[in-house]
Amino acid sequence: MQVLITGGSGSVGRAVVERLVKKGYAVRVIGRTPDVSFEGAEYRVCDVNDYPALREAVRGCQAIVHLAAIPNPSGGPPQELFRVNCGGTFNVFQAAAEEGIQRVVQASSINAAGQFYGVKPAPLHYLPLDEEHPVFSTDAYSFSKNIIEEIGQYFWRREGISNLALRLPWVAPASLHDNPNPRRSLITDLVEQLLKRPPEERRAWFDQAWEKYNAFRATRPYEKNNPAFVRDAMSTLPEEERLMLLSMTNRVNFFTMLDERDSAQAIEKGLTAQFEGSHALFVNDKYNWSGIPSKTLAELFYPDVQTFKKELTGTESLVSIDRARQLIGFEPEFSFGIP
Repeated sequence: MQVLITGGSGSVGRAVVERLVKKGYAVRVIGRTPDVSFEGAEYRVCDVNDYPALREAVRGCQAIVHLAAIPNPSGGPPQELFRVNCGGTFNVFQAAAEEGIQRVVQASSINAAGQFYGVKPAPLHYLPLDEEHPVFSTDAYSFSKNIIEEIGQYFWRREGISNLALRLPWVAPASLHDNPNPRRSLITDLVEQLLKRPPEERRAWFDQAWEKYNAFRATRPYEKNNPAFVRDAMSTLPEEERLMLLSMTNRVNFFTMLDERDSAQAIEKGLTAQFEGSHALFVNDKYNWSGIPSKTLAELFYPDVQTFKKELTGTESLVSIDRARQLIGFEPEFSFGIP
């Protein structure tokens, strides 16, 4: 199978290229950066918003992996982010339709839910989070992920292109397994302190932390044209307040992440699994990364959530991957969590 990969130079893209090449696929990678090479794969300079060049690059391929995008709200003004992410995705699907391609796997994001980057808190109705949960985006990046999922649905209805939008969390390099996770000790120490307090004091702590975080996000810190802005801003705060904000950042990220090799596994299975239609799938680690029982995380960091679609057991992820398991046979192999 000849596969076109857009945006192949990122951590997910390189892991996908490596996996597909090893599995014997013919791989063509496109990107905007010149002088890039991939062992065993063809590389062409091409911007997905240059439609004639994209159309030429797609020719001869049987499937597309679409990863090219501005990756966060700080990557440009909202109108540019929308143009690149949404316009580029429409172009990819349109080129696929013209070439007769019937399978596209694209990178959406856990942020499609609207929980993290939004300038307002997104309602959280239940845990574990799953694909049936309503989205509530209030930032251009998360909104662009809502739109690209809709684009996939449009091209399924119109052209019969079966496609997946994988809602990826932070995709970490495999090398991270060799280093201690500083967030884990921070959270475990905090949980130990909170569990010593009576329930009413724990709830008061959460309410204060959540209020401070929502006031912080209302200043639109993630949209500054400086990826280090949030880290630098938090570093100037008193220790207790900084810890509150960091813990709430983990709340809206659901204590989840993914090894880059498992992202590549999900993408390859998305290319080969037997399914029809357009589907958004959460794809993440099966355990939370903290090592803390998920029921305890829910009690301390989600006390406002009263509905659970299933009982939380052990350290299982607060974001369900059941649909990805059922549809494409995804099962994480390189966990950052502790069973």
